[in-house]
Amino acid sequence: MRDAARRLRESLGADQPVETAFLELGEPSLPDAIDRLLQKGASRIVVIPYFLTMGRHVERDLPRMVNDIAAARPGVTIEVTPPLDGHPALLDILRDRVREALV
Repeated sequence: MRDAARRLRESLGADQPVETAFLELGEPSLPDAIDRLLQKGASRIVVIPYFLTMGRHVERDLPRMVNDIAAARPGVTIEVTPPLDGHPALLDILRDRVREALV
């Protein structure tokens, strides 16, 4: 996940800060990562759930956390994208994995 964030950061450029965050069992926490982005001047934050499916974290925990974080930081807009499931590129990834395994 950290490597994916690093590559995203590199592809977006310096004017779009990117931070990795964890909902549990990892650092930085989502509130800490958002505070880092705010320190870098962000006022609009996009949270991309690095999950394949709509599980408990994405359906229940993440919206609650984002609402709490936004309420404690007036003037900050926080948007949450859908998880990776259902994205058209996921099929390409699965196809690549099958092809790699069959070589």
